[in-house]
Amino acid sequence: MTAVTALDLPEFDYLAPDLTGAVYHERLAAVAAQGWLARAPLGFVVLERAAGEFFLRSRHTAFPGREIAEFFGVRGGRLADHIDANILNLSGDVHRRLRKLVGPAFTPHAADRWRPTMREFLARIGADIGPSTSCEFVATVAKPYASLMISTVLGASEDDAPRLHEWSNWIQKQFDVKALSTELPRIEEALDEAYAYVETLLARHRSEPVDDLVGALLAAEDEGAGLSHDECVNLVLNVLAGGVDTTQSQLAHGIRLFAEHPDQWALLRDRPELVDQAVAEILRLEPITPFTARICVAPIEYRDVTFPENTILAICAERANREPPDGNDFDITAERDTRVLTFGAGTHYCLGANLARAELAEALTYLATRMPELTLDGTPEATGVEGIYGMHSLPVRWSWPSAQ
Repeated sequence: MTAVTALDLPEFDYLAPDLTGAVYHERLAAVAAQGWLARAPLGFVVLERAAGEFFLRSRHTAFPGREIAEFFGVRGGRLADHIDANILNLSGDVHRRLRKLVGPAFTPHAADRWRPTMREFLARIGADIGPSTSCEFVATVAKPYASLMISTVLGASEDDAPRLHEWSNWIQKQFDVKALSTELPRIEEALDEAYAYVETLLARHRSEPVDDLVGALLAAEDEGAGLSHDECVNLVLNVLAGGVDTTQSQLAHGIRLFAEHPDQWALLRDRPELVDQAVAEILRLEPITPFTARICVAPIEYRDVTFPENTILAICAERANREPPDGNDFDITAERDTRVLTFGAGTHYCLGANLARAELAEALTYLATRMPELTLDGTPEATGVEGIYGMHSLPVRWSWPSAQ
């Protein structure tokens, strides 16, 4: 066995300031051509699906939220407490218990119950666009759609949707290593505000019970099902933080891909039954979680390489999802292996995956008829890839639907 630290490996800097858009894909492709593993600023990058699945599923790895935060000086305070309580950072019996309690709210059947609401919001957004044939898609469609949906799932007021979006955006920066070193005060301020909001939301649900996710969690707390009040608060906050910026970003990247491939957009409009494959292709080709971190909690041996305890790994979904022979193609009719790593793998597979798929499917179904002949109307501006990989701006235009 050879220690990973002794290997002669290529370097990949996922903190490079220009790592976004086409440059990001080109650099990853170049380093992956040299092998399945590369050195990175905080550890190593895993660039292959089989290896990525191994480390994501291993019982000897965990999410290193606390370790990464401590590296950037976060050793106490609101963010440190939140990281310790986040379900992503929990394991073993505690993690299984919490997932069992919240899991029923995120099954495919549970996600389907929200589809009429999704269609209602999309129709409202379409009405606001009116007869226009162009828009900045992120601000006009993706942002309000995602924030309205999470406010509804949480039983919050629609008027609160902009605030939920703001908090989600900042709280998600806990996974952005650049933001941890430069914007920590604003992240902690957002956490303070969001925690206070969740307490108020829970109090309102107690006085006015509703059959929704928050109501189910409160019932589990009241019935002594093993859910403490603090755990209830943190689960609601996890849903708030994880359900806005992610959906917004994935939908924006999806529309960008279709605007760059007008033949695929026309195909979806003509064959709406392809929508689930279209969602899968978007999730595969442009994952908004390009890197998922893991830390070895014990020494691990894999492919004749020893990974010592405390080794940090970044599992690259972008390379795992794009494996040859045609992994870089965007084709909603292609037969694909569905084991993409966009939502992770193993015990920490994303709880919100079914809801996200439903939101994307409803949006694409509606927009394919509402925005025919979709194309770019300027240069898209993507964010960095350190945390959630999103879009700052996506100007698009289309023709007016002939049916209208």
